[in-house]
Amino acid sequence: MKLVLFDCDGTLVDSARLIHEVMERTFRHFEKPLPTLLQTKSIIGLTLDIAIARIQGKQHADADDVVMMAYYKSIFLDVRSEIAFSEPLFDGIRPLIEKLAARDDVLMGAVTGKSRRGYDAIVDTHGFRSHFIVSRTADDCPSKPHPAVVMECCDETGMRAADTVVIGDAIYDMQMAKAAGAKALGVSWGYGPVDALWLAGADKIAHTPAELFEMIF
Repeated sequence: MKLVLFDCDGTLVDSARLIHEVMERTFRHFEKPLPTLLQTKSIIGLTLDIAIARIQGKQHADADDVVMMAYYKSIFLDVRSEIAFSEPLFDGIRPLIEKLAARDDVLMGAVTGKSRRGYDAIVDTHGFRSHFIVSRTADDCPSKPHPAVVMECCDETGMRAADTVVIGDAIYDMQMAKAAGAKALGVSWGYGPVDALWLAGADKIAHTPAELFEMIF
């Protein structure tokens, strides 16, 4: 039996344009220098307060970053409702999820830096609610690469970390997986450089979802 835990942004869905738009509007509202798309991509996967701090060159979030995070959250759904800023699945993801869901030896879940509300929007929009039996979000645990999100999913499902596979596009996902004692599979279609994924401890890197399926087993 395998527990397969997916990151969301950059792994399941292409959300960079949406996240960047909300981040730009947030920084503009607080009259701060606007982040570049590259800066935004570099922080996807972190919890929002830390992400906002990192864009400004800080290692840790302060009270101002928490205020900015609250504003970001307050406008996110409105921006998401604009058709130009949807969060489409990457090509090949739906067949992969359906193929895994059909197996009796696989449990699936999600470990994401999104809020619970953001995660719910993804699984409900794409019809994955019944497939993902466990999840941890930024509202539940410390930010990646802390291993708590993986460990809590293991505890809830009764699975060992050694039988767990973490799939993500960011170095934080790889670091988190290794810290938890799980297998780390990187994907090249997301926002993290492939070389950085290897350096962060990726066991393997998939270039297509079909390739990823073979790596899980």
